[in-house]
Amino acid sequence: MKQPHELYMREALSLSEESVRKGGGPFGAVIAREGEIIAAAANSVTLSCDPTAHAEINAIRQACARLQSYDLAGCIIYTSCEPCPMCLGAIYWARLDAVYYANTRADAQAIGFDDSFIYDEIARPLEQRKIPLSQLLRQEGLTAFEEWRMKSDKTEY
Repeated sequence: MKQPHELYMREALSLSEESVRKGGGPFGAVIAREGEIIAAAANSVTLSCDPTAHAEINAIRQACARLQSYDLAGCIIYTSCEPCPMCLGAIYWARLDAVYYANTRADAQAIGFDDSFIYDEIARPLEQRKIPLSQLLRQEGLTAFEEWRMKSDKTEY
């Protein structure tokens, strides 16, 4: 009998292949919990005109909607490729327990999906980044933060 990890990964890989055939990017992801697939999605960046519609993000959104929770602790994500910085951030925010991936970011770079510039940008001081980041209206912005800090019935995440 095949291990469940391999079965889930094969499903993610199948989604990535199907996505290519449908005009999407070559990426797929599956989220499983306790022996059940909770979400399965492919990359739909070009199909939906949404630069955030990576397979992992789409699967996280599906899983959260299905479970009615922003916390995916207890779930594992299987993705056809090592997650990009955006997807990795989302995986941490969603509190997934583990990540299994097939292709590496070097494999993705070899076919034109190169995230190295993002890793490089994150390491640079703000004033040296390609896209300028400028602080504006901090004092006014702190109003909502102070309201959040004082709120007694907040749902922390």
